[in-house]
Amino acid sequence: MGAGRACRGGPSSSSPAAAAAVGRPFPPIAASCPSSSAAAAPAAPSETASTSVTKTVNGSHHFKIAGYPLAKGIGVGKYIASECFTVGGYDWAIYFYPDGKSPEDGAAYVSLFIALASEGTDVRALFELTLVDQSGKGQDKVHTHFGRSLEGGPYTLKYRGSMWGYKRFFKRSALETSDYLKDDCLLVNCTVGVVQSHTEGPKIYTIPVPPSNMSQHIGQLLTDGKRTDITFEVDGEVFPAHKVVLAARSPVFRAQLFGPMKDKNMKRITIEDMEASVFKALLHFMYWDELPDIEELTGLNTTWVSTLMAQHLLAAADRYALERLKLLCELKLCEDVAINTVANTLALAEQHHCYQLKTVCLRFVALPENLKAVMQTDGFDYLQQSCPSLLTELLEYVAKVGEHSVSPCLYSNEVLDGGDANGRRVKPRI
Repeated sequence: MGAGRACRGGPSSSSPAAAAAVGRPFPPIAASCPSSSAAAAPAAPSETASTSVTKTVNGSHHFKIAGYPLAKGIGVGKYIASECFTVGGYDWAIYFYPDGKSPEDGAAYVSLFIALASEGTDVRALFELTLVDQSGKGQDKVHTHFGRSLEGGPYTLKYRGSMWGYKRFFKRSALETSDYLKDDCLLVNCTVGVVQSHTEGPKIYTIPVPPSNMSQHIGQLLTDGKRTDITFEVDGEVFPAHKVVLAARSPVFRAQLFGPMKDKNMKRITIEDMEASVFKALLHFMYWDELPDIEELTGLNTTWVSTLMAQHLLAAADRYALERLKLLCELKLCEDVAINTVANTLALAEQHHCYQLKTVCLRFVALPENLKAVMQTDGFDYLQQSCPSLLTELLEYVAKVGEHSVSPCLYSNEVLDGGDANGRRVKPRI
């Protein structure tokens, strides 16, 4: 090629090309090519390095066991479980056996275990179980793997339901006269350290990148109210908006505003069966991608108002196929489940196919201390009329309350592997 020929010989000092090159800050690309007559320089030796890092991701859970005397006599092999907690990307739960785990001990000991409560294969971890001394003397009973040498390394839990712990954690007669029991309560602390490995290479550069602020820019469109091209009338109030934003966020609005059946001259839409405050919250989410401040929106700051808004907003999210908003409303309603609102929430969950929320509500209603009170609410009457099939499911949950399954197998070099009376390994329902 011509560039190659120029590179080999180079221009003479008297050529026009040489004169033109005098004022250039950088040489042309062709001029940087090595001469064909020059020997190729030997490549510098290449050396790279990386480091494999193995460490534990630690987390703790504090479990209060209130009413211990009432738990006695529950039966050997039957347990009280903590709420699940997450460490290292896995869910865990604490299992306390008031009458012990093993029939051969004859309820002479209490048993304490930590269980893998989510799906996982060969999860390696360290554990620490602590029974807290409530006298203030600091004489806690601690069983720990942290800070000590382990011959076989961290413990491996094979699957969901695998456990580590102690069948003979404490002699029951000694426990009941000790400083560990105060006001009929026991305090248990559990620490889990999940072993994780990763490989690190050399970092050549670090450039800080700010978080995305796209939602701020889009949200400002709604706040400013400029260049709106559609207006909604909801319950007597008017809300200007931007067609393109609504279409980008909701397939329902996309079909309505830009689909084959759209009205090119559509400038105003009336929304039926929705309160103005709910539509305002819906618009806020579509522009800002977050829930609005309910107190600022309604002027009220009560759990009941917050729950009511979440119920209405969930229905609106389902109406316009806003799945993330729907899940946010489900989460809010799960957190605020209560006697006077749970029946309405349960009916709502059934009608809008919110299966996780439905399960939470059924479990709450089925508890003996809640069932009678819920049945006396107006919401329960509405539930019977609107979703009669739910009553059958509720009865199934009520029937399950009080049932206790045999605890799962355990994995520990310090405790004999467990199972049922016939030696079969079983998993817990967590």
